[in-house]
Amino acid sequence: MIKLPSLGDEVSVWMDATPAKVWDLVSDVTRIGEFSPETFEARWTRGSSGPEAGAYFKGHVKRNGVGPTYWSGCKVTRCVPEEVFEFSVGSDSITVNNWGYRLEAKDGGTLVTEYFRLEPSLPTRVYWTLLGFLRGRTNRRGMRTTLERMKAVVEK
Repeated sequence: MIKLPSLGDEVSVWMDATPAKVWDLVSDVTRIGEFSPETFEARWTRGSSGPEAGAYFKGHVKRNGVGPTYWSGCKVTRCVPEEVFEFSVGSDSITVNNWGYRLEAKDGGTLVTEYFRLEPSLPTRVYWTLLGFLRGRTNRRGMRTTLERMKAVVEK
């Protein structure tokens, strides 16, 4: 039996801040450019103006921090204040992957976990099997960078 590689990963960082304070950062997509090494700006779209399930936004991405830029359409799929903020990336008919943040009150602060999960289609399985180790490593570094930058802001 062939074991397929996991189609996602996660990184956690403890922050000396309340879940409410961390929530304000992870759920405000217009601030992602301050933290992410790849998504340098984002804005709410289609009449959406803040975090809620079903809200739309788009992120302006420069893959690996180099090369051409592109806009990715996103839709908030889970939004529980101070607990989870998750969104899908793709189009109205196709979701390519999902990204999110889980918050857990812990030791007087918040354990923040950023995660991604590719949709299990044949193209993503082939891509991930062939190149997943490279993209996964980049994603892990990017998630850690994003969380460490958020940590610096909330712990000021």
